[in-house]
Amino acid sequence: MATRRPVLAGPREVWRGSPNPLGATWDGVGVNFAIFSRHASRIELCLFDERGRREIERVELRERTNFIWHCYLPEARPGQLYGYRVHGPYDPERGHRFNPNKLLLDPYARWLVGQLRWTEAHFGYRIGSRREDLSFDPRDNAAGMPKCEVVDTAFTWGDDRAPQVPWEDTVIYELHVKGFSRLNPLVPPQLRGTYSALTTPTVTDYLKRLGVTTVELLPIHAFLDDKLLTERGLRNYWGYNSIAFFAPEPRYSATGTLNGFKSMVRSLHAAGIEVILDVVFNHTGEGNQLGPTLSFRGLDNASYYRLSPENSRYYIDYTGTGNTFDLEHPAALQLVMDSLRYWIQDMHVDGFRFDLATALARTSGRYDPFSSFFNVIRQDPVISRVKLIAEPWDVGDGGYQVGGFPPGWSEWNGRYRDAVRSFWRGDEGMLGELASRLSGSSDLYNGRGPSASINFVTAHDGFTLTDLVSYDERHNAANGEGNRDGEAHNRSWNCGVEGPTEDPQVLELRQRQRRNLMATLLLSQGVPMLLAGDELGQSQQGNNNAYCQDNELSWLDWDLSPEDEEMLAFVTRTLSVRRRHPLFRRRTFFTGRNPHEPHRKDIVWLTPAGEEMSEADWNDPRRRCLGVHLLGVALAENDIRGRPILDEDLLLLLNADHAEVDFVMPAFERRWLPVLDTARPRGEPVEGLALAGGESFRLPPRALALFRPEPDPSGAGRMGDGWDHP
Repeated sequence: MATRRPVLAGPREVWRGSPNPLGATWDGVGVNFAIFSRHASRIELCLFDERGRREIERVELRERTNFIWHCYLPEARPGQLYGYRVHGPYDPERGHRFNPNKLLLDPYARWLVGQLRWTEAHFGYRIGSRREDLSFDPRDNAAGMPKCEVVDTAFTWGDDRAPQVPWEDTVIYELHVKGFSRLNPLVPPQLRGTYSALTTPTVTDYLKRLGVTTVELLPIHAFLDDKLLTERGLRNYWGYNSIAFFAPEPRYSATGTLNGFKSMVRSLHAAGIEVILDVVFNHTGEGNQLGPTLSFRGLDNASYYRLSPENSRYYIDYTGTGNTFDLEHPAALQLVMDSLRYWIQDMHVDGFRFDLATALARTSGRYDPFSSFFNVIRQDPVISRVKLIAEPWDVGDGGYQVGGFPPGWSEWNGRYRDAVRSFWRGDEGMLGELASRLSGSSDLYNGRGPSASINFVTAHDGFTLTDLVSYDERHNAANGEGNRDGEAHNRSWNCGVEGPTEDPQVLELRQRQRRNLMATLLLSQGVPMLLAGDELGQSQQGNNNAYCQDNELSWLDWDLSPEDEEMLAFVTRTLSVRRRHPLFRRRTFFTGRNPHEPHRKDIVWLTPAGEEMSEADWNDPRRRCLGVHLLGVALAENDIRGRPILDEDLLLLLNADHAEVDFVMPAFERRWLPVLDTARPRGEPVEGLALAGGESFRLPPRALALFRPEPDPSGAGRMGDGWDHP
């Protein structure tokens, strides 16, 4: 823990200060405090001793400018701990829940000290009273509250530069800061489970060797452990329970300061790896009308939350968490935009994944692609230039909006996940849907391009890849919710046995299915997203909702079996194939033609007979085998200098049937050589195999194979023959 500078017992002077910027801002001389509340009648700034245990002074904010209350303390310094007490009406049925007995967090706080200790005093009403939340609780909650800290944001960034990886080259790796390194023996013990673990060469080298370009961190905004979870001895592991949109979660800090997070970003950038944050602006950790009063609720409940028009005592809940942050209100919208700019400009992150993003863009209750949220981001010169990813759904009416977000946005493609899972499970009638997803989902993202589709088969929410092929049912008893939580329809398949088994045939099939799913993901058009640990064989023992499992069930196990080593080698190999071939990284959709060779299509879908798929073939529900011939030579795309991007033809074969298939190779002037074969543990091709057009390749049951032409005997180069990208 870094030593904090001593603070005064109290400021000797209080100056008027400025309404901008919001938050507590150290200017090298003193600290300006500014906070928004439209409906408050009085606000007090509470100063605490350096441990946050004793309130040493209260300063009334007498200045108010456009509903922003402010003051300047010329003798305050970084290290000063503080919070707010806000006076006003306690009238829940009119939407007001002011209670000055509750110490409140500053929404703009850059750092929090201490963890929330749950007591009944955190609730603005008397728990158990006859009228419950309509009552008023006079108890002081300060002893159990984290405290905001004034920080000096200075940091030596040196020559830090954003990697700016093009969308088409992006490979996203979704990881949990703590879970990724908590058990990693190659990370120094004192750094495991922290931001600093991601600065170690062993970690950055691992990510680079794997082929990752971008890490997407599960929520690192300061968050709360739900009261019900702590009563069951659990914690909110995932972090989708934010309470401060500017402060990094302190439990992941090895230094006790902001610098741990900044050093992590700087180190990843030095390795050429981007950092994307999973951000939760759709709701906060204060819950519904029976939740605690910790920040927004006590500052100005009617401004920050969507309230029921029938009775403002209740909250509109599009998120399934009890409340919805109201981005139709200018102050709430400004808060989110200020937060995004802060993380880009001050913390140097490269983009954001927005949790339940549909909830952010509702106007008068309906999803609106022209909402203020979208319009403000579109015109913002800072935010509009980074990577923006939507989770395009919420739990409200009309909430599923895959394909419905505006230009400039990429989306988690839930239809991709479902199609690939169903195809490899052996479901009937999946060829048409699979073909659309493999080719970039032009039916969903026409006008935006393949990179609008964030393809994934697994994510933090759901089964890991190993569990997807090992369990038919969820096994969430450890969560303490009677196995009722988590998704019940996973499109998973246990390969014949539920859970652990020693049956060698079942184990071999599971390994092959993992390779099939991973290869499909990495060889599809669009942006692939891997769940951290899937390349290692990570299992959560069938728990598909491990949000509260901050333990070995969720932490990555780095003690690899031989099978895990093989899977890691397979993923590394497949990502290398993706990098080598721009045909898998197109910026535009296939059109069915190629301007350089008008007599050939840029993509051809093939039957096992080597013939182009007919309408009858597409409509045959029993077909589970498909070939994809991608035309190379010169793609209908140019590089940054305007030169044609070159590649060779590629042939991808997929067989989800339980029987082997003899696949006739399409006619070509050269023989076809195998590149990748999921029937083999590391994906390595059969040595010496070369097939001419018209010859058959025996594709095993539930397997995928990739072929390329043999080198041109004339010596003409092709991508994949060691020819450099122009």
